[in-house]
Amino acid sequence: MAEQNQRDQELKALQQRLTQLSEASLRINKSLEFDTVLQGVLDSARDLTAARYGVMTLLDEGGQIADFLSSGTTAEEAERLWLTPDPYAIFESLTEISGPLRVTDLTEHVRSLGFAEFEIPVPVEVFSFLAVPMLFRGDRVGHLFVGAKDGGAEFTRADEETLVMFASQAALVTANARRHRNEQRTRADLETLVNTSPVGVVVIDAASGELVLFNREAARLVESLRESDQPLEQLLETVTCVRADGRELSLGELSLSELLGASETIRAEEIVLRVPDGSSVSALLNATPIRSDDGVVASLVVTLQDLTPLDEQERLRAEFLAMVSHELRTPLAAVMGSVNTLLDSSDGLDPAESTQFLRIIRDQSDQMRHLIGDLLDVARINTGTLPVTPEPADIHQLADDARGRFLTGGAGHPVNVDLAPGLPLVMADRRRIAQVLSNLLFNAAGYSPDGSPIEVRAARDGTQVAISVTDQGRGIPSEQMPDLFRKFSRAHGPDHGTGVAGSGLGLAICRGIVEAHGGRIWAESDGAGLGARFTFTLPPAEAATTTAVPGLPGSRPSAQRQVRVLAVDDDPQALRYITDILAKAGYATVATGNPADIGRIMAEEKPHLVLLDLVLPDRDGIEVMSDVRARADVPVIFLSAYGHDETIARAFDMGAADYVVKPFSPTELTARIRAALRKQVDLLEGEPSAPYEADGLSIDYARRRAAVSGEPVDLTATEYNVLHELAANAPRVLTHSALLHRVWGPERVGEPWLVRDVIKRLRRKLGDDASNPSYIFTEPRVGYRMPPGQTED
Repeated sequence: MAEQNQRDQELKALQQRLTQLSEASLRINKSLEFDTVLQGVLDSARDLTAARYGVMTLLDEGGQIADFLSSGTTAEEAERLWLTPDPYAIFESLTEISGPLRVTDLTEHVRSLGFAEFEIPVPVEVFSFLAVPMLFRGDRVGHLFVGAKDGGAEFTRADEETLVMFASQAALVTANARRHRNEQRTRADLETLVNTSPVGVVVIDAASGELVLFNREAARLVESLRESDQPLEQLLETVTCVRADGRELSLGELSLSELLGASETIRAEEIVLRVPDGSSVSALLNATPIRSDDGVVASLVVTLQDLTPLDEQERLRAEFLAMVSHELRTPLAAVMGSVNTLLDSSDGLDPAESTQFLRIIRDQSDQMRHLIGDLLDVARINTGTLPVTPEPADIHQLADDARGRFLTGGAGHPVNVDLAPGLPLVMADRRRIAQVLSNLLFNAAGYSPDGSPIEVRAARDGTQVAISVTDQGRGIPSEQMPDLFRKFSRAHGPDHGTGVAGSGLGLAICRGIVEAHGGRIWAESDGAGLGARFTFTLPPAEAATTTAVPGLPGSRPSAQRQVRVLAVDDDPQALRYITDILAKAGYATVATGNPADIGRIMAEEKPHLVLLDLVLPDRDGIEVMSDVRARADVPVIFLSAYGHDETIARAFDMGAADYVVKPFSPTELTARIRAALRKQVDLLEGEPSAPYEADGLSIDYARRRAAVSGEPVDLTATEYNVLHELAANAPRVLTHSALLHRVWGPERVGEPWLVRDVIKRLRRKLGDDASNPSYIFTEPRVGYRMPPGQTED
């Protein structure tokens, strides 16, 4: 009888366990939201085993802990848990199980694993513990841990079996929730991509003709056609579409899918969208039908590219041609008039009158020659053949000459020249840099009140010399900044009698000349009415003549002939062009079109600099650069036809020394190479002699390596450069602007979020607590500092 009662009790307990399991399974299957599912799984695991505490870990594809969730702990207990010595190592030891783990006392078990100082961070005398792996399709995807069974009891075999069964169900539900989360993220990423696309995207349901998707650019395109507060649906009913063949089709009478022909594929057709009040917008149309599995058109994807910028460029080009024609006709008419007067004067002219007519002919001919020269300069810049012959030049003389020419040209503005003391000679083509300064001075005068001063300043800017021209004029609106140095742009370029600025070519020519010298040019303005500052950089001549290239004996100019440059490009013609340039410049060149040869060449030839094409067969150029930098600390210059800001920023963030956009001139390439080699020398010469050591953090400047308590820290190039600047200048505070200037360059000053993002990543990798730091200290609203390095007695 007793035996029967025991079986009945066991059966009843089993039924109760199955009921609890079923209820728990239903509970965790109610949602697909990832965080909700995880919390439900963990709470159910505690309920099923009557545990006071619970922890759940999920693993990524590499077997590392990707998600961590605790339940039952107070905020103070959770904090003490993470303050336990080596918490991650303890969890990793507990997760190295192939099956369930049930122990009476977790403290003794963990100490037996080698963590002798471990103490349970919760107020429980004896902490019973149960852990089971979560398996999905035979792979371990996570773990469930429960502890401190109610009443101080131990976990039973029944608890273990229940948690094992539940873990199997939880693994499936968690995998589904994770898949759902990934799909949601992918969908959100896709929607973000479509919404931020510079091309209008419209998706139409083929059956109903209703809009499924209408992205921001598409909305912006039709915004100019909409009346105030007019709904989009109402606007579309009034729009007429004029197709390339002249057909005018109304969206009010036909749906967009019917208008385009749902099954018709359209490629690059220019259309006009027009409304009754006469407003219109031109766009380049592409349409692609999307078919279901049975071949029926389910939807239509339409892309619209705004042609307004192209129309604007065409308008600027037409205005430019009209301006050139006028600028040539005016002096030509004066020349012809003077010549006819001289030829037709039968009685002869007074010598003074003849001289005056000859001066008119000379002056007007000079004006035409300058304009034609500017047109030729633009053509040479476009083809990469602008002739530039840099030689050592005194910046004081360049500034004084430009100031003198500007003042003798009748300008009504005083020019204040302020040059920092001790400036070195610069490598400059005197005539070309005088042209740049002249353009910038006349440009400043044209946008400044009469009599207002213009300032010319020069100072060291890292390894180069920066020259700036500042006015007190009307300033530059931020929306005009991106177009400032483009051809035909006259956002900040009126005609000052030079025939340059007013043509829309002046700033474009300035940019081409400066870049051919291996420098950069940019503009800054706080906004309309607040003046503007144009700054360009030139390489110092002292580095070119007195500094030794790393690894080369001495600092003679002839040492340049011993510099070895590795050129990598899969285009044979481009590679030949590059090697010819390097050979004529006196560099020892090693060339290859196969990225697989780079490792061998680096080991055998030990180049001082690498020229690398961004797009290589089967390899990303930035990945190849990482391999190169891992073998030797040499500057890498990218050569690429891709001039997008994002691509250039990514290359610099990963450690590129420079980025040259194809096509480029031989002068520009060799100037960029010299600048990169000089910068490398300056970095080496300015490097602290001894490694930095402070509270377990060590920085080996020579090997560009960092370690904490002897463990190497994997840092990106930008992360290391920020850490290097802080350590090398410790304990001085470096401002956000100083870090931006030194690590990212002057064009990124004013973007402190870049610094904050890198500091955040550095602290995480170094294990540095921002609230109680050991390595990187924040000076609020100023910048960051590091403690002074320890010195040996």
